[in-house]
Amino acid sequence: MAYRWWQELPPAAGSFVMATGIVSVGLHLTGFEAVSWIFLALAAVIWVLLAVDFGSRLLWNRDRWSAEADTPPALTAVAATTVLGTRLALLGLNELGVALLVLATAVWPILLSAVMRHWQRGMPGAAFLVCVSTQGLAVLAATLALEDGRRWLMSAALICFCLGLLLYVAAFSHFDLPQIWTGSGDQWVATGALAISALAGSKLTMAQQWTGLPHNVIQVTTLIVLGLNMIGYGVLLLAEAIRPRPHYDIRRWATVFPLGMTAVATYSTGSAIHVDALRTVGTILLAVAVGGWLLTFVALLTDRTTFHPQHAH
Repeated sequence: MAYRWWQELPPAAGSFVMATGIVSVGLHLTGFEAVSWIFLALAAVIWVLLAVDFGSRLLWNRDRWSAEADTPPALTAVAATTVLGTRLALLGLNELGVALLVLATAVWPILLSAVMRHWQRGMPGAAFLVCVSTQGLAVLAATLALEDGRRWLMSAALICFCLGLLLYVAAFSHFDLPQIWTGSGDQWVATGALAISALAGSKLTMAQQWTGLPHNVIQVTTLIVLGLNMIGYGVLLLAEAIRPRPHYDIRRWATVFPLGMTAVATYSTGSAIHVDALRTVGTILLAVAVGGWLLTFVALLTDRTTFHPQHAH
């Protein structure tokens, strides 16, 4: 039987949609609309393939679905859906955004509980996807609230934001710190989770229903999280420079996602609190993310095992 690579994608493939989708968001925010559409189209196509594969395994290969649902990469299904929904909402396609929010919200508790039941000490960076998926719901809900005035969604976003921060602490307590030096790409999710938390916080800061102390607490929390994100970004970048890992691994898309998310979070926070310097830094970081995406995509296309697994060692 002919090998169909699109039917054998592992759960970690969702990080490709996350990385491509957030780069599309960043390009949209910085005015590169035509290029942003290309990234959006690519993310949407792969999301559809993954969604069909997810559904077919659930219906006809339940054993494999259950085995994969217990692993942290399964939560990329939620995160990828929220990133795609956020980009569509920014286009004004709010109905599609709402549909994806409903879908992600329905799947999130099932996968989250399955993953956390199987947590253990010494987890890889993918453990932080419990935070990323939850904050993805916050970002999409807040974006829809800002786009079409559904105020109750902003309250839901605040709940997810707070829960996501708690889940970050829980994930950090299970994270294997040496992964910073030895990980194959997903160690970057440790800072990507902070980045998407900061993005959610920036959206909440833009809301109109909170003033005074609540607004100040959200804003200060967002700036603290963004600062921690920048520190983590720098540490991981230094680790990559000291111990380069140039070979292609599908987990490298979990590196590109934090690069793009840090750029978007920085830019969005600058817009929320009216600090042009942060917007400038965000634009520079977006150029880094685009470069990282292109390098990883070329590595994907030139890797012999991508479409011909019989060449794998």
